[in-house]
Amino acid sequence: MRVCVYGAGAIGGYLAGMLARAGADVSAVARGPHLAAMRQQGLRLLVDGDSDIVDLPVTDAPASLGKQDVVIVTLKAHSIAQAVPGIRALLDRDTAVVTAVNGIPWWYFHGLDSPFGVRHVESVDPGGVIWNGVGPERAIGCVLYPAAEVVAPGVVRHLWGNRMVLGEPDGERSERVIALAALLLGAGLKAPVRPRIRNDIWMKLWGNLAFNPLSALTHATLDVLATDPGTRSIAHGMMAEGQAVGEAFGAHFAVDIDKRIEGAAAVGAHRTSMLQDLTLGRPLETAALLGTVRELGGLAGVPTPTLDMVYALVEQRAAFAARSTSS
Repeated sequence: MRVCVYGAGAIGGYLAGMLARAGADVSAVARGPHLAAMRQQGLRLLVDGDSDIVDLPVTDAPASLGKQDVVIVTLKAHSIAQAVPGIRALLDRDTAVVTAVNGIPWWYFHGLDSPFGVRHVESVDPGGVIWNGVGPERAIGCVLYPAAEVVAPGVVRHLWGNRMVLGEPDGERSERVIALAALLLGAGLKAPVRPRIRNDIWMKLWGNLAFNPLSALTHATLDVLATDPGTRSIAHGMMAEGQAVGEAFGAHFAVDIDKRIEGAAAVGAHRTSMLQDLTLGRPLETAALLGTVRELGGLAGVPTPTLDMVYALVEQRAAFAARSTSS
């Protein structure tokens, strides 16, 4: 199985490194100083106190890698549309595309028993660029739980977690998803195949749609957001609206909101990915974490007033940060 990890930053670098270390036929697409360092000295992978140098083909010209059996896309959701030409260069007739991204994916309605089965999610796929350019039939759903960081160009440190949940949009246990799960398992990753991958997507998004934007607005860490009465109340309201939207499309939430918030508090003084992106001047995942839920809510007729308010505030915060950076 030929696998390309498209976007070998922190998480992508971790996945590519683990696969390469296990002897898989894996390559990666990267850019900038990170790419230059990996070309020169290989990828240094720091896992469980060990430091390994793994060699694998890395490039910023995807077509040079040839056709792949699986492309694992680990870009932020707002970056995928512009990467479609590069992804297309890797696609053979039966190539699967694993959407290892946060939030509601662009293919969400594909294979879903709903009136929207041939509709892309506009918030993360404006104009259907990904839907039409890649094709929803190629998609394998994925929910990533590992945390990693790029500590220097070409150096990726794994922080915690090794689980990435997989699932076909229609729930089938297909040969391709079973084979991919086996490959990941052989690389030391837990890769269960779920019959209802959207439930897993919502369970991760449930906390992210509340705590990521609130962290960008307050700069507070996860433990504070989940225990301070004011921010906990706002998070509870956002999650209640998110749950109503998810349930309108058949999603099942295995725990209640308070238990999910308590789980977030137990993580401790963690700076969310959105707060980290804001601090570093990167674009925020507002569309993937909030815009998509508001879009689905509009389609289902589910009101989302708290999400709407926080979305507007985060958009203003991001715009202010962008102006400050440019000046």
